[in-house]
Amino acid sequence: MERDILNDYTQAAALAAKQAGINRQKANTYSLLRLGIFGLMIFSVYLTISLDSFGIMAIAMVLLLLAFAWLVARQGAYERLRDYYLDLKKINDNELDSLGTGANLYSDGQQFANEKHFYASDLDIAGPASLYQLINRAATTTGNQRLAQWLLAPADKPAILQRQEAVKELAAKNEWKKELQALLLFARKDNPSRLGNLFSFLRMPLNLPGEKALGAYAKAAPYLLGVAIVAAILYPTYKGIAIFIALANLGIVFSKAAYIKKTDFVADKIGKVLSNYAGVFNKIESEPWVSTLNNGLAQKLKEDNTSQNIRQLGMLIDKLNYHLNIIVGVLLNAFFLWDIRQVIAIENWKRDNCRNIETAFDIIADFEALISIAVPAINYPDWTYPVIAETEGYTLTAKSIAHPLIRGKRVDNDYELNNAFSIDIITGSNMAGKSTFLRTVGINTVLALAGAPVCAEAMVVSVINIVSYMRIKDNLNESTSTFKAELDRLQMLLAAVENQPRVFFLIDEMLRGTNSVDKYLGSKAVIERLISKKGVGMVATHDLQIARLEDKYPSYVRNYYFDIQVIDGEMLFDYKIKHGECKTFNASLLLKQIGIDVGEE
Repeated sequence: MERDILNDYTQAAALAAKQAGINRQKANTYSLLRLGIFGLMIFSVYLTISLDSFGIMAIAMVLLLLAFAWLVARQGAYERLRDYYLDLKKINDNELDSLGTGANLYSDGQQFANEKHFYASDLDIAGPASLYQLINRAATTTGNQRLAQWLLAPADKPAILQRQEAVKELAAKNEWKKELQALLLFARKDNPSRLGNLFSFLRMPLNLPGEKALGAYAKAAPYLLGVAIVAAILYPTYKGIAIFIALANLGIVFSKAAYIKKTDFVADKIGKVLSNYAGVFNKIESEPWVSTLNNGLAQKLKEDNTSQNIRQLGMLIDKLNYHLNIIVGVLLNAFFLWDIRQVIAIENWKRDNCRNIETAFDIIADFEALISIAVPAINYPDWTYPVIAETEGYTLTAKSIAHPLIRGKRVDNDYELNNAFSIDIITGSNMAGKSTFLRTVGINTVLALAGAPVCAEAMVVSVINIVSYMRIKDNLNESTSTFKAELDRLQMLLAAVENQPRVFFLIDEMLRGTNSVDKYLGSKAVIERLISKKGVGMVATHDLQIARLEDKYPSYVRNYYFDIQVIDGEMLFDYKIKHGECKTFNASLLLKQIGIDVGEE
């Protein structure tokens, strides 16, 4: 199955590269033709001067401007297709990299890493070699934020089920998914503040003085100048009138330069970006959706004609940017008061459409997050959708559950906590698999409660809040010792158990920063405190005395262990969890391997 997926991505990348080459050649052809038109414009000026015929330049400029605009449009269309197929190739190559080496061109979510979060750091949710890096396919800033929100807090059951339904539909539309990613890839390197500036610009009116009068005159101006030019051709004495009208038009535009500059400052380079987003919105709107969540998001866009409106704004801004070509800008403003016309049109658009734009971009963020949690369903078809239980006690049952970030052959395990309240004590040797198992259960639960498939053959889980106590370390900047850091984490865990709903804790080797006696007594006291609060979770430890709590609380504490086999002095790990307590430890053997003989008392 994985080989088929790799072949699909390889073939799709090759096809995209071929299409990009075809469209690159077409764009280059139209670029050469544009140079020819520009040369003809210069030649028409030369003929006008040499023959002293104003009519030659007037007729030539109108025709050549029309030809130039058509060539710009055609070249732009082919350049957009070229860029789209190049991005589509990158999308397919990225999936090959992700499956092969774990590399990802999208953000690894380092900005969301937080050692003080309930579980983000301990379970490798964000940052290099994290769950976020594995699945993230969000290019926009808001899309990245939305995915982080979903991974850093569990959703409620209705939301999880809606996301599962949406993910199943997206997983069956992998080509559509990749095409949407290609349309959005530009946003990965776009200035994060650009859209924020756009939203502020749309909310703030320009208050152009005399807007109505200017708008009316701008509509009449080309007719006035056109009549004057015709008169100048027929009666050369009227040439001065045509020149006066053209200069007057330029003067009116110049008098409003400060207002034009305000619009131009925000609009700079955003026209192309908006055109790109219009394609994204259209892609979502035009796809037939069945799932409740996907269809609901798309319907919001359709109701507001989002793609059409965004495209219209992008075109208006692009038209305003025509003045960046000095010759074209002078001619357009002389004939049409071009800049004023576009500024007024943009203001009218703002008044009609600004209310719904931010909501529309939030919908893109939702789709990017859904696409990201759909990645496991596409790339790892042996993963499964968990059943979300609704039980009075805690439910976390899994068959053949494995860690999704382990590449190559994973060792899977079964685990069962079915509508119960209990604490599982997991003992075992160093490197036998205790910590990995805790992280395996934790990270898959995070996936499950975000609405994603999990790395297991089957899983049933109730909505719970994971709180972990695993990677405890000192902090020199905060003058915090390891033991103080452990106490702070314990305090957070105990407060969460008392104040947060349905906490499931993962504790790996409590109180490492103190002596063995205090460690045992402190760990025992903490676990008994958790039992008294009906706390539920797992505690991994090397301390066999902790396992004796099962004798004292047989209805609440369960013992599990990971062991090793020692054959001819060699340690063999099977990384399989078993019922009971560990009897074999390996610290002495590990020390012996580095030349330290522990000996016997």
